[in-house]
Amino acid sequence: MTLEVEPPEPPELNFVDPNEYEDATISADGDVDYRREELQEFLETGAWEEAFEEWCEDTDLEEREYEIAREMDLFAGFDFFWDDFADRVGYHAPGIPEDWQAREYHPGLDTWGTVSSINAELTEFGQIVSVILKEEYIDWEAEYEPPEDLPDFD
Repeated sequence: MTLEVEPPEPPELNFVDPNEYEDATISADGDVDYRREELQEFLETGAWEEAFEEWCEDTDLEEREYEIAREMDLFAGFDFFWDDFADRVGYHAPGIPEDWQAREYHPGLDTWGTVSSINAELTEFGQIVSVILKEEYIDWEAEYEPPEDLPDFD
């Protein structure tokens, strides 16, 4: 199904230690450059819209669910960061918490199916953004050098 909607603005990437997220673990020693400034520029100069277009082609979200996510400003909650150890762009996708019923986050949230669908599709979108950034925008190499005393498994 193709979702035909306008893309939201890219998120503002602020410094957050990715290890604070429940869904991300980054191996890092000391002072780490997550390269958010460069990633922010890439998002603003095309990566975000390119990923959004790709996501819209295959998403299972209906327009109503997309509008809920947009009204809740969930797209602004994305975070992207360079994970030098894994030579990838890591990401944190926002989501609707489990207590959505008790806290009445949005009047359009009426079932667990709606909440699950929005959360799953936001995660999928984050993955697409991450891949597009790595494959089409990033021209740097990981600087991580493994210790020389690692066993050779060849």
